[in-house]
Amino acid sequence: MSKGSRVAELAAVDLGATSGRVMLAEVGGGRLDIREVNRFPNGPLPIWDGHRTALHWDLPGLYSHIRDGLSSAARQATDLIGIGVDSWAVDYGLLRDGRLLGLPYHYRDDRNHAGVSAVHRGIDPAVLHARNGLQFLPFNTVYQLMAEKQAGTLELADRALLIPDLIGYWLTGQMATERTNASTTGLLGADGIWDSELERTLGLPTGLFPALIEPGSELGPVLPQIVTQLGLPSSVTVSAVASHDTASAVVAVPMRPESAAYISCGTWGLVGVELTDRVVDPAARVANFTNEVGVDGRIRFLRNVMGLWLLSESVRQWQREGAAVELPRLLDEAAQAHSPVELFDTDDPEFLTPGDMPARIARWYTSRGLPAPAGRAPMVRAILESLAGAFARRVHEAASLSGTEVEVVHIVGGGSRNRLLCQLTADRLGMPVLAGPVEATAIGNILVSARTKELVADDPESARALVAATFPPERFEPRTAAAHHLKATR
Repeated sequence: MSKGSRVAELAAVDLGATSGRVMLAEVGGGRLDIREVNRFPNGPLPIWDGHRTALHWDLPGLYSHIRDGLSSAARQATDLIGIGVDSWAVDYGLLRDGRLLGLPYHYRDDRNHAGVSAVHRGIDPAVLHARNGLQFLPFNTVYQLMAEKQAGTLELADRALLIPDLIGYWLTGQMATERTNASTTGLLGADGIWDSELERTLGLPTGLFPALIEPGSELGPVLPQIVTQLGLPSSVTVSAVASHDTASAVVAVPMRPESAAYISCGTWGLVGVELTDRVVDPAARVANFTNEVGVDGRIRFLRNVMGLWLLSESVRQWQREGAAVELPRLLDEAAQAHSPVELFDTDDPEFLTPGDMPARIARWYTSRGLPAPAGRAPMVRAILESLAGAFARRVHEAASLSGTEVEVVHIVGGGSRNRLLCQLTADRLGMPVLAGPVEATAIGNILVSARTKELVADDPESARALVAATFPPERFEPRTAAAHHLKATR
């Protein structure tokens, strides 16, 4: 039987920073049919720790939702053969003797500031970038682990598992660290192995994370008791997909990497290009770009932008104030609103933590003597215009730093269905934007599993061609006046 001729079903567990989902796909024979079987909310869980309110993830709650979703997938499927798990990056659980020691911290928790100071006292930031190639973000795993060390909790653990690896462990009993997510920790060296010298320099325990495995590896069969509890087929296995959600999303970007950039847009906007080699020169460090591992050893050269967190947190604030916010109507009103006098800096650290986002954005303007957006629609317009401007700047930087001749930009993820954002991004870029698919992360998750199971061809070009044929993107052309404005101010 040739690859791709068999048709079978695969489940994708896709955990985002604001919601999670379990998807069921029928793959093979040139088909890629995917549907949602369970969607559930996710977000920071504030817990008083005796000194302050700390932000955690309710991982047991998420795991309960995952189990419900997998059980539903099993009932709906006729030939479920595999499961893949992806999630946001950098966060982890600490374990001892196989048991989770406590709820994992949320990457937006304030403890990270102390971790940053401690790491940078131990190693110069420029040297650190040369070793791991990562963008500076105060919540990178290396900084979080230093915060754990200072709090005295790290010495209690004998293992750490990144979030998707922890879910995989609970499903199979097998511990491993999948490479794409490992590359976001700051502890993976340029040689692709754990940087034990860096760990010793910082006084972190070596061997805390288990051995690395490649995306597409078989983690193992689901534990017999879970098979029974959830009604899964006894033969179903868990594959280590590209477990960093952006790595999975990039698998499903229907692009030609030599002439395209991508924006994986959800809570965060990940803006970059796909390369064969890392870019770790001083210019890349100054521009705060990161080199993360993708599927097939490719490099995701990108920069994080704050993303739709700005909009979703604003909507949550208005709802807390008692407003009944209808986002489609609000976006229509924002499309008619005037552009802001000046774009605000979407990456200002003031916007990182949960809270009253419209008030923070207003303060950004007033503290600079600028008029703040007055009303919800003008505020939404300012958010989307500023995000579009940030996306355009980062695309041009990625192209310049990497030498990529970008001709088109793909937006995938939840942001791809925000038509106003897509159009504004095309305007500010001065080049076409192709939007979709919305569920790129889950689709990429499925495609890596499908390659492992020999349901599709074992090369990224074929996978992307299948995505393009199944989910044709919507094209947004730059409007002439805005495109000329971009070229004049670039």
